[in-house]
Amino acid sequence: MNSKAFIRRVRRYAKHHKLVFHYDARKGKGSHGRVFLGDRLTTVKHGSISPGLVHKMLKDLGIKSKEF
Repeated sequence: MNSKAFIRRVRRYAKHHKLVFHYDARKGKGSHGRVFLGDRLTTVKHGSISPGLVHKMLKDLGIKSKEF
């Protein structure tokens, strides 16, 4: 999965669950950005994301893998 697909799916998840979503590319360092979902946040690197990192970011955001 790449970062654009991850952000798009989190945005869709937020809309479906009526949560506040915000992505800020300026908050991360280097080639990273921040995704805010409700009162939770995670850092997203640009480009390809490994399955283990996707799982960790979903855990940070409080999203179960089966719901994603």
